[in-house]
Amino acid sequence: MAGRAPRQTPTMSDVARRAGVSVSTVSHVLNKTRPVASATVRSVLDAVAETGYVPDPVARALDSTGYGSIGLAMSALSNPYFSNVVHGIDRHASAAGYSVLLADTHDEADMEVKAVSELLRRRVSAIILAASSDGAQAIRYAHKVDIPVIAIDRFVPADVDQVAVANTEPTAVLVDHLASIGHTRIAMLTGRDGLTTTVERRAGYRLGLSRNGIEVRPGYEADGDSSEDGAETALGQLLSLPEPPTALVAGNNRMTIGAMRALRNAGLKVPGDMALVSFDDFEWADLFHPRLTAMAQPALSIGEQAVSMALSRIASPSLPPRKVTINPTFMHRESCGCPPPDNTP
Repeated sequence: MAGRAPRQTPTMSDVARRAGVSVSTVSHVLNKTRPVASATVRSVLDAVAETGYVPDPVARALDSTGYGSIGLAMSALSNPYFSNVVHGIDRHASAAGYSVLLADTHDEADMEVKAVSELLRRRVSAIILAASSDGAQAIRYAHKVDIPVIAIDRFVPADVDQVAVANTEPTAVLVDHLASIGHTRIAMLTGRDGLTTTVERRAGYRLGLSRNGIEVRPGYEADGDSSEDGAETALGQLLSLPEPPTALVAGNNRMTIGAMRALRNAGLKVPGDMALVSFDDFEWADLFHPRLTAMAQPALSIGEQAVSMALSRIASPSLPPRKVTINPTFMHRESCGCPPPDNTP
């Protein structure tokens, strides 16, 4: 970012020419002043990312320093895990004199570009991004206007600062634990396709089965779409199998809630009818009955680390990209079907 040669500022006309549409259409897409066909919206947003176009008031703002805010683009702000990440980000940013501006991406590439565009309108100094399965456009867009991006939660194939939790080995540990208490029919509710967390946790599930001499059964990797409703549907499919599982690994906390609801509706009890473990903890997980065995992600630490990276990147743009992996903590409780150690919270 530092030391780049001055270049001509892209204009709305450049975007229109690249997208093959009129300037007014570009304006309608960016300002949401008229409905536009989805294919046209995609073309315009592609052109915005490729040209690095920023509305004039923002372009002028980028010539100044000390904007005093950090942008945060992520999906599912209602998710307890992400809420804790936001809390960590806000607490650390506030201590450094920065405010935090939120934009919901809905885990969709088009919405990510819009979210980044909106944050740039608000003159942020850096953007913390929990990328969708295709976060490259949003990252390229921010970099074209020399705004640093810090990727969180999901590692991305880009030269940006990144911080996320380890997924593969911790998921394998959950499977190890279920296998150690006698389960061989172990299924998993997997997250949304394309997310690195989904890929890594699925790999961990398979690793855990392999090192315990258990084969992957057909249908036992059930797509829960990272959501409560998706998990309910997926669990219904698992229960309809000729040999349904006796143990379940839920790929995140929202799928855990959906799974518990589906089991209750089916008249099944945890852990008597189904042992359950989760990748993701809740502040109130020990209030469940039975208490939830889980891999607890250090959400506050992830948020604080992301802000530290953003502040150092703002101060020293030429730093090499950094990648930080934080390990989660195994919280052994009762939903797995065995008594926890006496010292487990």
